[in-house]
Amino acid sequence: MKIQTVFERTEKKYILTLSQRREFLRRISQYIKPDEYGESTVCSLYFDTDDYRLIRCSMEKPVYKEKLRLRSYSTPKSDSNVFLELKKKYNGVVYKRRKTMNYTQAMNYINKGVKPDDSQIMRELDWAMKYYKSLAPRMFIAYDRTAFYSKTDHELRITFDRNVRFRTDNLDLAKGHYGERILEANLCIMEIKALSAMPLWLTETLADMGVFPGTFSKYGTAYQLTEERKHHYKGGQYCA
Repeated sequence: MKIQTVFERTEKKYILTLSQRREFLRRISQYIKPDEYGESTVCSLYFDTDDYRLIRCSMEKPVYKEKLRLRSYSTPKSDSNVFLELKKKYNGVVYKRRKTMNYTQAMNYINKGVKPDDSQIMRELDWAMKYYKSLAPRMFIAYDRTAFYSKTDHELRITFDRNVRFRTDNLDLAKGHYGERILEANLCIMEIKALSAMPLWLTETLADMGVFPGTFSKYGTAYQLTEERKHHYKGGQYCA
């Protein structure tokens, strides 16, 4: 299967209970099919400056924002495919540039600056990586994802993310996907990703169930938690 390298779409997030998820899937089952990869564990290593410029800017909800990350599906081995991604959002539209490489190539690029090739997308990613001074891995995020596509529109994708977790040490995808949870066990994040307007069957189901878009930044939530802990820790003791 051809791996998509350029994306342009809208993405809407919803926080659902697991019982809402089951009911939602029951109602739309005739319109969707499972993703060819089925269930997966998505692992991402987020890059940021030493003062966390990218995530701080993102949390201010500007018109334009961007993130840089290295992503894998499960814990990678040396020859596993991973994806270096630049994700931009402007006026609610998401633009993504993605470069596929094996894990060894990714580590050679991150640690030594050795590009796997000189393609247009790689040049764009390399420019962004160098634009931000002191850019380095700052946060690991993982979650368990179930994905579906519309039977009639392959660009319409619905994903459900559970067990969202993070860590700020061992910032290496090969170290496993353990981490501290930042989403309650009975909740999941549903994302609806589309190139055009949602079909009637989808909008009607959302309205009938009283499900409305919300916001949840996985990286932002983890960053906020770590900052709150820093501010409550003084002199080797936690302060109320």
